Amino acid sequence: MMIRKTIMLGLLTLCAHAGFSQQNKTAETPLYQEIFKADSLMFQAFNNCDSITYRKFIKDDLEFYHDLGGFTKGAANEMLSIKEMCERGNHIRRELIKSSLEVHPLKGYGAVEIGTHRFYHTNKGQEEKISGTYKFVQVWEFKDGLWKLARVISYGHENVSND
Repeated sequence: MMIRKTIMLGLLTLCAHAGFSQQNKTAETPLYQEIFKADSLMFQAFNNCDSITYRKFIKDDLEFYHDLGGFTKGAANEMLSIKEMCERGNHIRRELIKSSLEVHPLKGYGAVEIGTHRFYHTNKGQEEKISGTYKFVQVWEFKDGLWKLARVISYGHENVSND
């Protein structure tokens, strides 16, 4: 009898967690819509080398963890990286795979965004090509009515193709 109660409690907990995850993942939740919008605006700026707008979405103490590029700390270093990328004259474009997007609340802080995105690159004088499809986790802080990116983990870059 005790084993049956334990199993039932475990199943109820699992179902409740799965339901909560799905609720926060769906496009109908206000939090999902807010993070999707912030992500879209930030990467629209990234895609267009609009460093002024891009910077508005980055916290001063940003931490960026990239499986190939390593660790970048601070908005100044992130902005330097964007500046160098844009000055090379090769274009990079990021596209979110919307069906992969998950958004979950971080009580009293903001939200965590999990998903998959695809990057494209255009070398000078060439057509745009896909670089690859990668995974990410982004932690957003909501403060003073603004969403700012605080932490990024970008991974799955085993098959990068930029030639």
